[in-house]
Amino acid sequence: MAEHAREISQRELRNDSGAIMRGVERGESFTITRNGTPIGRLIPLRRRTFVPREEVLAAFSTAPIVDPEAFRRDIDAIADQDPFDREW
Repeated sequence: MAEHAREISQRELRNDSGAIMRGVERGESFTITRNGTPIGRLIPLRRRTFVPREEVLAAFSTAPIVDPEAFRRDIDAIADQDPFDREW
């Protein structure tokens, strides 16, 4: 999934930051250079995407069935413990 990052100078980043940020929003990546030497990358963050219901159901179809009452009892048993009520 290597994507080509356009090289831009530190000066170009400073002078054209608005246009560069719009490019990042569109999914473009940039390699920032200083005196021709790469010093950093500017990359878009992954945005959350909608996952269709069918895909979610398929992903969880092999998960174990959880008994909600037993689960609640187990959680309560752990949460009700006093961490300071111990003999060392």
